[in-house]
Formats: sequence, C-alpha cells, structure tokens
Amino acid sequence: MDYDLISFDLDGTLVDTAAEIAESANRALEDHGIGRRPASEITLLIGAGTRELMLKLLARCLLEEPRLARAVRPDAVLQSMDEHYAATAGTGSRPYRGCGRALTELRAAGLKLACVTNKELRHTLRVLAATGLGDQFDLIIGGDSLSEKKPHPSVLRHVARVIGVPTNRSAHLGDSAIDIAAARNAGMEAWAVPYGYNAGRPIAESRPDRLFEALSDVARYVLAARQPSAAERRVQ
Repeated sequence: MDYDLISFDLDGTLVDTAAEIAESANRALEDHGIGRRPASEITLLIGAGTRELMLKLLARCLLEEPRLARAVRPDAVLQSMDEHYAATAGTGSRPYRGCGRALTELRAAGLKLACVTNKELRHTLRVLAATGLGDQFDLIIGGDSLSEKKPHPSVLRHVARVIGVPTNRSAHLGDSAIDIAAARNAGMEAWAVPYGYNAGRPIAESRPDRLFEALSDVARYVLAARQPSAAERRVQ
C-alpha cells in the first residue's frame, strides 16, 4: 500500500520525555508538602496528558496518606505541575535513534507528516522546538487543541481532513494502546514501536497492524511501498 500521511505520537514514540515529566511532577508534589515518587512510577502514567497524569499520581498519594486530602487542593497541584513543566519541557527530551533522519526522508519523499499527542500543545511545541523536530510536521495537534483527545476517532479524522488525505491512505504510529485505538477508531492503519511507555505493558498485546523496532524501519517500509515494482517500471 502507498501511504500519503503518517501521524506520529510524541512521548515514547519520537522523543523520550519521561525524565523531565517525572521531575516536573515531583516538583509539583513537593510544592504541596508531598514526598517525591519514583520516576519509574510516574513514567507508567504517561499517555493521556500531564493533567491526567498529575491527577492519577495525586490520587495515589492521597490513598496512601488520607490526611493530605484536608490540606491539598487538586487544582493547586495541577497549576504547580503546569508551571514546572513549562520550565522543564524540552530540557531533558531526547529524540529516539534515527528519529530526525526518518522524518526527513519521509518528507523528502512527499509524505505529509503530523504530530498528534495528548500532551498539552504549549508543552508539545516546547519539546519539538528543543529537539529540532518542529519544522518536520505539516500539522501539530496537542491534547487541548480539539474538543476530544486520542483515542477519540474525531482526532485523527480531523488531521486527515485538514491535511487532505483519506484515512485509508494514512497510518498513525505510537507507543501505547491509546494510539492503537485512536488509529483504528479513525480508520487509519495502527502502527507501533515497542520501546515506549504504554503503562509498562508490551505494545504487542494491543495487536498493532505493524510493529516497527525503530523509526528507521518505518521510513524504510513506507518508502519501499512508494517505489514502483519491476512490472510497473517496464510499463513506464
């Protein structure tokens, strides 16, 4: 199949952002007299956006220490998280191996590219700018860009509509069950990489249409599909 649009998740797919997110979350907890949590625990909560991550983390803290419920306001903790992540977003982000080259090769071949994440747009743009990836995309959608977030079908359908490519000529690549569901709900092919977060579960359990070991493999597969076959070359 020849593809015209590839949509990419951000965290755990293109860029490793776990360390900076965990640090921001822990600073927010400390602001309100709550002890730091292991970075590994916070990493497992990545996927639905920093607001949802912080609410889940705070709920765990309150379950363990019910006394905190009388002194801690969730909205204040969320505000602290937003402020801390605004300061740290992009400072510890690391593109995964082959990321920049894969995106460059796909764009050079005429593919339309989108970045679609549940991370809030303002934080998304900081991460993309810091990693030098922002100019690679025709469209960037954050978790607060639309009325819904992944895995709602409207998100990736909106991307395809704005870019002008049918969903049946599009694929979405991510690292989580959320991404697989988002692609399938929208009528796109559901692709995945195995090295991301996905709440600590193997992404293969979500049965993606294709599982790529590295971003370079994605580019290789898509570009090969765009090459004419030997029979087609003879006709030409």
